[in-house]
Amino acid sequence: MATTFKQLLNNDVTTTRTLLHESIPLTGSIVSGTYNEGGTSTETNVKNFSHGLFQSVYDYPYLSSSANHIFDITVGYSNSSPMSSSNNTQNLDKINIYNQMAQVLVGHDVNGNIREFDLDGNLTGGKKIQQAFFFNFARLLQKDEIKKGSFVMEFGCQSDATGSFGGDPFEKRFRVGDFSGSSQYLTNSPAGEYGILYATASDGTAAGNTLEHENLPVGLIYYQAGIAVVSGSIFNVSASAASAEALPGNGILKGNLPITMQRANADNSKDVASFSADGSQRFVTGSSISGSADMVRNRLYNVSFNNTTELNSTIYFCRAGHNEFNYSSNPSYLKQSQIRVKETTLDQPVSYITTVGLYSATNELLAVAKLSEPLKKTPETELTLRVRLDY
Repeated sequence: MATTFKQLLNNDVTTTRTLLHESIPLTGSIVSGTYNEGGTSTETNVKNFSHGLFQSVYDYPYLSSSANHIFDITVGYSNSSPMSSSNNTQNLDKINIYNQMAQVLVGHDVNGNIREFDLDGNLTGGKKIQQAFFFNFARLLQKDEIKKGSFVMEFGCQSDATGSFGGDPFEKRFRVGDFSGSSQYLTNSPAGEYGILYATASDGTAAGNTLEHENLPVGLIYYQAGIAVVSGSIFNVSASAASAEALPGNGILKGNLPITMQRANADNSKDVASFSADGSQRFVTGSSISGSADMVRNRLYNVSFNNTTELNSTIYFCRAGHNEFNYSSNPSYLKQSQIRVKETTLDQPVSYITTVGLYSATNELLAVAKLSEPLKKTPETELTLRVRLDY
């Protein structure tokens, strides 16, 4: 325990904030296809729950001790969506999921009603996303938040109407990303900052001529929450070049891409759900949530983003003046009441600093910092030790 204390003044303490980023690539082979059991449709890294409200994807078979949760997929639509119907499979569940996501990410209006997801971030007007896929990324991946301007999802949009394995839905692809997120993000969400997702053609081979228009808004990415909200119309063909801007009422794909969504069955066949130009998605209304998640997951080519770890630090500048801390508090520093390091009375005292202790106002030890090697301290020297406390 120290016997000599020195008070830290305001000029001796400062704070810093550092953002650390890590690249996170998720290939489509992990999301769908790597862990198929015996060549069937059973994927051991994809977990469907008895409640049927969402689907979880892992990087290894989820029963493995080394498996890490990657993200969840679910689907929902607004009660005012034209897709909403009591005849739909899990209709009430899909409405409840949309409302749950909307009230957390968008909030309520002045009348207490849940707002719908807005395509351009203007909550008081503009086009709404009334049916959406929700991708909820695990905290393990996104850390404190997703780095703005780094989020990209790539989907396959090649039609495969044969209903059999062996078709390549990724021969033609398009990307969805927050390409302007680093400078044009929005802050009017109760869940923090978010950006607009835009669709553009992929750079992959044979990926041209996929979209009717480039850079159309198709969804939202909530950075701190780690949730991507993607309009259900991304897989719809456009009614015409002129009306393609009317998303989400119409799709974004060129008219020569009448895409089909397929879900593998246990007998190696596939459920085929086609899309029409008027924005109706039969696989969302006619399939369960888990079935819809299977279909969109099998179209997911890859996901990539940079996560962010926020490192806050308090830095203490511990200053030892020329006339301070020249004597050690170690009992062995003295022998027969004389300083060991002094051979004559004219010798100056010498100490070696090895540890810095930070104490409370009542002299309670709160933190200890160790030096890499002892520092010699005499009345002829002054030292400033920089102690950083990270949290």
